[in-house]
Amino acid sequence: MLFVGGLVFALVCVFGSFAASGGALAPLLASMPFELLTILGSAAGIFVMSNPASALKQAPRDLILTLKGPSYDKAAYLDLLVTLFRFTRLAHSKGAIALEEHVENPTESTIFAQAPRVLNDLETRSLICDYLRLVSLNMEDAYQLDEVMSRELKKNLKERLHISECLSSIADALPALGIVAAVLGVIKTMSAINKPPAILGEMIAGALVGTFLGVLLSYGVVAPLAARMRDVILQDGRYQDIIRIVFVAHLQGSPPQVSAEIGRKDIPHFCMPSFSELDTALSLAQSSPAGAAA
Repeated sequence: MLFVGGLVFALVCVFGSFAASGGALAPLLASMPFELLTILGSAAGIFVMSNPASALKQAPRDLILTLKGPSYDKAAYLDLLVTLFRFTRLAHSKGAIALEEHVENPTESTIFAQAPRVLNDLETRSLICDYLRLVSLNMEDAYQLDEVMSRELKKNLKERLHISECLSSIADALPALGIVAAVLGVIKTMSAINKPPAILGEMIAGALVGTFLGVLLSYGVVAPLAARMRDVILQDGRYQDIIRIVFVAHLQGSPPQVSAEIGRKDIPHFCMPSFSELDTALSLAQSSPAGAAA
């Protein structure tokens, strides 16, 4: 919601300062609907032309995510670390073969059942199961696992950033689209050159609204939206990267609790649990029935 608050404040400052300095809002408001139709309509057409259907379906989800903020908070990271701790502890104590029953039927797994948020996050759950399956198949090279997971996470992140990159391109194009709208207004004005100066003045003012809106929408709305979307997606991408860090530490021979601590250190600072919070959560995990069985 910070994005919406900042946007409202910026618009109030722009239009408020114009009105306070004696500017007439009537010509601006009268021309704005038609100029917006030209600019935003052409921008929407460009967006549709340059993207596949899958990207068009992804765009609303990314916009909602941008307005809501990062999907994962401290509690979500803590749940993930505890879940990964349970799996690495099970593999450490009973061998990698003991992981099979959990990765083949994750919905029936006693470990996943204790972390509903991880269980219901299909993408995260699939990532955990895929790489635990590799570990259960005797993939013991930590560097190979690190390379494979890094490539997949990088690919996923690139796909997720597609809409924000498209919005950045649209932001770059909006000033030019504003000029297109302004030129159309000038053409309209020149076709009525025999009108009185007062009418021509209003028509010229209306034409310049196109340039104003193109620049304002570019630098005041779409570019900040693209930057915020990129930032949120990158922050959410750190969540799944914790899986890679913990699994690599496990294959390098670190004890389960140490592997979880190594993962904790890579969590973004604003939602990183403290050492004592993680230690308490891991202690509770060990004392639970599923933890004791592991």
